[in-house]
Amino acid sequence: MSRSTVIAMPTTDRVAAHAFYGAGLGLPTPGPLAGDGVPEPLQVELGEGCRLMLVPPGGFGWMTPGRTAAGPGTVECLLSLPVDAPADVDALVERARAAGAEVVAEPADQSWGYCATVADPDGHLLQVIAEPAAWS
Repeated sequence: MSRSTVIAMPTTDRVAAHAFYGAGLGLPTPGPLAGDGVPEPLQVELGEGCRLMLVPPGGFGWMTPGRTAAGPGTVECLLSLPVDAPADVDALVERARAAGAEVVAEPADQSWGYCATVADPDGHLLQVIAEPAAWS
């Protein structure tokens, strides 16, 4: 049986999150559409076997009883989106910027690869990275 790892994070605006990840970044958002025109549940395919599920705060609270979600601007995790080449980092950052992302760190060479960091509409951080060929 094939299973996907699902990373769940809260979202305050399903429509904005769907537009950002789907149309903005070009990532698949499969599933039947709900009344707001967004798949329910809202899941984004990050790569083979890995999905991001964006859950409204009320629903997120049902999954995490007794715990509060981190407020906007609080960094608890960093999702890395691997791409093949530095030009792909540049292109994806520009797509994200056009979709309303805050570019937290512009594309640059680092010791761990060519990368940039953007924030989605809820402030969650995504690092777009082309790793050095020696790591692949």
